Amino acid sequence: MHTDIERCVRAVQSKDARFDGWFFTAVLTTGIYCRPSCPVVPPKPENMTFHPSAAACQQAGFRACKRCRPDTSPGSPEWNRRADLVARAMRLIGDGIVDREGVPGLARRLGYSTRQIERQLLAELGAGPLALARAQRAQTARLLIETTALPMAEIAFAAGFTSIRTFNDTVREVFALSPSDLRERSTRRPGATAAGAPGTPGALTLRLPFRAPLNPDNLFGHLAATAVPGVEEWRDGAYRRTLRLPYGHGIAGLTPAPDHIACRLTLSDLRDLPVAISRCRRMLDLDADPVAVDDQLREDPVLAPLVDKAPGRRVPRTVDEAEFAVRAVLGQQVSTAAARTHAARLVTAHGEPVDDPEGGLTHLFPSPEALAALDPESLAMPRTRRTTFTTLVRHLADGELHLGVDSDWEETRARLLGLPGFGPWTVDVIGMRALGDPDAFLPTDLGIRRAAQELGLPSTPAALTARAAAWRPWRAYAVQYLWATDSHPINFLPV
Repeated sequence: MHTDIERCVRAVQSKDARFDGWFFTAVLTTGIYCRPSCPVVPPKPENMTFHPSAAACQQAGFRACKRCRPDTSPGSPEWNRRADLVARAMRLIGDGIVDREGVPGLARRLGYSTRQIERQLLAELGAGPLALARAQRAQTARLLIETTALPMAEIAFAAGFTSIRTFNDTVREVFALSPSDLRERSTRRPGATAAGAPGTPGALTLRLPFRAPLNPDNLFGHLAATAVPGVEEWRDGAYRRTLRLPYGHGIAGLTPAPDHIACRLTLSDLRDLPVAISRCRRMLDLDADPVAVDDQLREDPVLAPLVDKAPGRRVPRTVDEAEFAVRAVLGQQVSTAAARTHAARLVTAHGEPVDDPEGGLTHLFPSPEALAALDPESLAMPRTRRTTFTTLVRHLADGELHLGVDSDWEETRARLLGLPGFGPWTVDVIGMRALGDPDAFLPTDLGIRRAAQELGLPSTPAALTARAAAWRPWRAYAVQYLWATDSHPINFLPV
């Protein structure tokens, strides 16, 4: 979008928050870059240049605006609606792969050379993988500086910097303030709370931004209604769950608010902060563009009333793709309650224990390796589903099947369909909620067929799929609106 100068200028002049994260405005006369909705008086059009990423602005020598804090805007929806190389690379960078494995690790995951990846990222984003990862480290450092009382040395290494000097130089370059000045400034902001407030040691509280509108009902209702005891819970207005992370484990508490999601994270290793944030944002689909989605779905006269009644529905996703695939198999042809019971038994028997001083969470969901080692005869399920389950966890544990943010959607679908017991419903629900395909569709789902019949849509899978062609590429969001016609608990915010 950043190449459409006229459209970008209009967005900046109208301070349109819908475009935050789509592009960034660099101001030639001040040397700063902003989000489109920056509250300051817009510069003259001839003094604006537009960039596709914060990293590209930083590469060009611009520093972040202190008023609109562009580095904290929602991520571009492009990376969650596409499955090409650049989108998959951006999802991996957001998941911290460059900090953990370097650019060669990123290339290895994607199956391309480092030169090919750098060339494509530079062409589309104006910055290579190292610059993009550096921008993410700067944002992580800012969060830790502003929300904790940690010493700066600990923050530097937790954010992924290799030295204190690099940390200091980067913070000064990106934010035009030293780390100490940034912390002092944060305590003077209206509504700021003191870092290190009372509570669980190591807990961080921050805000996750999103593009309005956001309807939390089906999003949090689905997560709460399907929550696996010990791994997930709804407590005091927050969805809470345990997280398996690269350097350790964590607990996330997520509470819907009118203009943000309140996020409370307790981590065993602070180096996991950017990954934990990225996975929580992905689970809640916070980088979606609800206006684009709803505008297209409204073009269908059958869906228009559903969208107008409760706009901004998101697709509830997951923080662990392999976990979700296992749970999808457990949920085949059984009720939500029965699926939770099966999963809870696995968690109690094979999950890793964790401490939760603030609630009732007890375990991490079992890893594929742990599940692959269990005795199949101990599984209380029909023999055919037992075969499906054991085949899946064996393929996941052996690395023959990879489910992650970097997965190629169509290739992964084909691999899943080749496993015993994997039909279209299981594959499509994994595509929608684990892989994040915004166009995944569930024409065989009982709830969808009921909604279709009630609304006068075709109820046979083939006919409904043909009718849904007009909803592409947002059929996963159409699923949410169709499900919402039912009184199932997944459609209501818990009380």
